[in-house]
Amino acid sequence: MRTPTLIRNTRQSGFTLMEIMVVIVILGLLASFIIPNLMGNKDKADRQKAVSDIVALENGLDMYRLDNGRYPTNEQGLAALIAKPVTPPLPRNYPEDGYLRRLPQDPWGSDYRLSNPGIHNKIDISSAGPDGQWDNADDITNGS
Repeated sequence: MRTPTLIRNTRQSGFTLMEIMVVIVILGLLASFIIPNLMGNKDKADRQKAVSDIVALENGLDMYRLDNGRYPTNEQGLAALIAKPVTPPLPRNYPEDGYLRRLPQDPWGSDYRLSNPGIHNKIDISSAGPDGQWDNADDITNGS
């Protein structure tokens, strides 16, 4: 009686080097289109966050002015929104918890700046922008 023998397929399965190279080229082309779009969206999102922060600071400063009849001075700065100023003019009606819980930093890690009086408005609130340098074209303010 004859025992069955296993027939081995000599052809190996898998991808050829050429097929792998084609896939890598296609993935590279896709990445070259997708990555710049993602980077552009990050910049746009950072700018939008800075604008939102500036609006929140502006609202806090408006509440400060309504309670005290004036905006904080440049010396008092935005810190007047989280702690009662100790330099004149002292606020008349300062809430126990302040106007904000904390001062935000801009998306690039810098503090926002108060200018009283402002150039664009009664007060200006500014971010130094992505380059972190003040008074150049990439600054973001409530007047721009």
